[in-house]
Amino acid sequence: MNKKEKEEIVANLKERFMKAKACVFTNYKGMTVAEMSNMRVLFMKSGLEYTVVKNTLAKIAALDTPVAAARDILTGPIGVTIGYDDASQTAKKVFEYSKTNDKLKVLHGCVEGRLFDAKEMRTIADLPPREVLLSQIAGCLQAPTSKMAYLLSATVTRIGHALTALKEKREKEAQPEQA
Repeated sequence: MNKKEKEEIVANLKERFMKAKACVFTNYKGMTVAEMSNMRVLFMKSGLEYTVVKNTLAKIAALDTPVAAARDILTGPIGVTIGYDDASQTAKKVFEYSKTNDKLKVLHGCVEGRLFDAKEMRTIADLPPREVLLSQIAGCLQAPTSKMAYLLSATVTRIGHALTALKEKREKEAQPEQA
């Protein structure tokens, strides 16, 4: 590669690193070209990108991006899976594929500027999708207000019943006096 091609690769990779919510770094050693192509197609269907770049170019591209924390681990044959939407889904897809092909090994991951090892990335992969987490939080926030509304309406209902009972009692007391 000449200098211009390297600069284009670095600029392209830097742009992708800036947009990324998560990057999963894998060792692909031993995988065939057909396996790599199959993996890329599966990842693309999920909105992920898998790329293999020279470590020196990746280190340069990572400067001043959320992936900068991963600069020190860029040694040896490393492939990068880049996810733009949900960090847990990115990790989940990589781990799902690594179960079907034991040659792909997850080494590290970088989620929103923080570096994680393979074990921590497994934990992130086990998280539910973002939408599910948000709905769970909304349910937790809504529960106290709905309980309060129920209690307040119950109190008003009880007061109404008490007033009705009092009215009926007074009407019964008033009937013998009239007779």
